[in-house]
Amino acid sequence: MQQAGEQPTLMAKPATDGLEILYVEDDADAARAVVELAATHGDRVSWEATGEAGLRRAGMQSFDVIILDRMLPDMEGLQIVERLRAAGLDVPVLMLSALARSENRIEGLDAGVDDYLGKPYEPEELVARVRALHRRASGQAQGAVILFGAFECHVKARTAFRSGKHIPLSPKEFELFRYFMENAGETVTREMLLRDVWKMNFDPQTNVVDVNIGRLRRKLEDGFDKPALETIWGAGYRLTRGE
Repeated sequence: MQQAGEQPTLMAKPATDGLEILYVEDDADAARAVVELAATHGDRVSWEATGEAGLRRAGMQSFDVIILDRMLPDMEGLQIVERLRAAGLDVPVLMLSALARSENRIEGLDAGVDDYLGKPYEPEELVARVRALHRRASGQAQGAVILFGAFECHVKARTAFRSGKHIPLSPKEFELFRYFMENAGETVTREMLLRDVWKMNFDPQTNVVDVNIGRLRRKLEDGFDKPALETIWGAGYRLTRGE
């Protein structure tokens, strides 16, 4: 589901022409919303209304990402994940469920779900999470150099540049910068940062994200007129092209 705005360029990696997504959801209106959202971003969604139908489709067709509801009429969504993994299918799975308490998320992640998003959800967050799952699964995040606008992220050397100028970053600041580069042009939420950068599946109710974002923003913008990181109020942050 491609976010409005240009995606980062990963050197020596092929471009993505749109994702093939399987969505297993018994609510037709909810399914229609995801199908339409995906279509606006150049992706294709195959919809199945039951767990058994979803499993059959997953075994017959190759998908980039699978989105699962948890409360299906014939089986629990976590059962689908267990059967997918038992069958040797390692396609990334995003659980999209109204069961979104902390214990529900932990249970899902422990069962083999790759990501867990609660309903109701922000469409752009679903877009960002699906893209991030696909990038991690396809190994794109391991590219030697990630390019986006004026920014360069040299993954192996752990160095950052803006318009050719080296930006000295601490180890945590580099992890943040790399994550923004991997999700360039997309809105990155606080929850995504806690989960993927700080490896926390809960909000510690501290300002650790805000403090580190502030430090990274100051370093990326020092000596430049245009902003590097935008605050998307009520949603998160987005890396600009910086040009």
